[in-house]
Amino acid sequence: MKDAKNIGGAIVTDFNGRVTYSVGLGADPRVIALAENDAWRSEAIRRRIMPIATTTWNAISLWAHIGTHHICIIVDNITATVFEFTAAVDFAWDIIHHLLTNPFDAMTVVDAQGRIAFLSPVHEGFFGLDRGAAIGRPVNSVIENTRLDHVAKTGKAEIGDIQRMRGHERVVNRIPIFHDDTLVGVIGRVMFKSPEQVQALNCRVNALEKELEFYRREADILRRDAFDLETIIGESDAICRLKADIIRIAPLDIPVLILGESGTGKELVAHAVHRLSTRRTQKMVIVNSAALPSSLVESELFGYEPGSFTGADRKGRRGKFEQASKSSLFLDEIGDMPLDVQAKLLRVLEEGVVQRVGGDTYREVDFRLIAATNRNLQNLISNERFRLDFYYRISPIVLNVPPLRERIADIPILIGKFISEFCSRHRVTVPEIDGEIYLYLAEQQWPGNIRQLRHEVERAVIFCNNNRLRISDFKRSDSGHSSTSIRTEEMSKVTTASGLQNAVAYVEDSLIREALVRNQGNKKRAAKELGISRSYLYKKLSAF
Repeated sequence: MKDAKNIGGAIVTDFNGRVTYSVGLGADPRVIALAENDAWRSEAIRRRIMPIATTTWNAISLWAHIGTHHICIIVDNITATVFEFTAAVDFAWDIIHHLLTNPFDAMTVVDAQGRIAFLSPVHEGFFGLDRGAAIGRPVNSVIENTRLDHVAKTGKAEIGDIQRMRGHERVVNRIPIFHDDTLVGVIGRVMFKSPEQVQALNCRVNALEKELEFYRREADILRRDAFDLETIIGESDAICRLKADIIRIAPLDIPVLILGESGTGKELVAHAVHRLSTRRTQKMVIVNSAALPSSLVESELFGYEPGSFTGADRKGRRGKFEQASKSSLFLDEIGDMPLDVQAKLLRVLEEGVVQRVGGDTYREVDFRLIAATNRNLQNLISNERFRLDFYYRISPIVLNVPPLRERIADIPILIGKFISEFCSRHRVTVPEIDGEIYLYLAEQQWPGNIRQLRHEVERAVIFCNNNRLRISDFKRSDSGHSSTSIRTEEMSKVTTASGLQNAVAYVEDSLIREALVRNQGNKKRAAKELGISRSYLYKKLSAF
């Protein structure tokens, strides 16, 4: 036999356990002593596979019963893993038997020439073969659509492949086996499942794929909710200055007031300030002052003690000031905060303590206030609708968020971002964009700023045809105006009010904006297209 070199010896024992024949390693006195030990021999016969360890070599012994004698074949030249497995698992024989006969995991073994060396009983039954009838036959003559012979030639495993056999599709693995770096055969394993089980498995996989896709989208949302500087989209000078200011003031643990028109992204700025601050490990607490009913402002901000009013929680509740302790408190629309609440908040900021509604004790709080408003606080102060002392307390640092009209060069980047997020969220194909759209949108009026632009872009994506965005998709909305009418109307106003010089300046500024949009904010290319120097372009931009 070609594998006889792996057989190291043999022993034969009689009914009484005396060794009647030994050869090779079996003649080793240590092995004979083990074989004639009743307890060791009985355990070996029970296990069928028994490890033998000596000071000079390790082997496994295979035991079988023949008439009134027992024969033991000793196999050496084994790997450490095989020896450890047989030594640690006293039911190793049963595992091997299970792997070869498992009705739900059939096995086929072919040699290096693709001839069947073993076909499991369940496989023989599946193909209607008698026991052993397939041995020695080419595998492709027995199993339809097999690739075991192909793997025997390439030596490359094929995992999780779908193979159709006798009208059924099965999941199969084909694994090459090597000995001393030489391919000696291939093992094929087939999962034999009923059609119902396969369908149930398929449904489960589909459900898991949908769940995975859901969590991917959620993770994407969470990444966006990180609210660092990357969420403030734009590369215009105005936005670059804003980002630089945020980086400069974020580490300073003092109040920040964010001013800007509606829809400019004041909340994104607030989140960026918090994320870059020393309090970033705690979640920022957000309060929309304009959305709080006047009757609930105090209880929401300061909290309340048990039984302090009808309908109060029996355990009481922490207010937003307490919840924000060790973190940041973002008060949006602070210009709409009632005067009496401004006075109480001023005391909290000055003394660092709060008193719950219905309580008589003070609790220490430590938060950084970030406030925002789109209101003109100076006018409110003049009309005595906003406290001057409160204004000074909340505004040691003021950040001004530029409106969209002051950052026209960011429109192409914003459009790309909005389309990408919308299509990812709704799992639709990203449409192509006509180039003239950027110029068209740059010339529109955007009283709602970034928020309005996002809504217009998303609406256009929904109604566009043939997966391509055109100017006509934006004209469906009544909010836009044609660039020609805007420019003509504004030119008329400029010329009438200020004469030729200002009209020329207006045209020059318009041409610069258009060039920046066409070149997606690239100042070098815009200057080249306009035939002006970059230094002159920067001078003009600084005056915008």
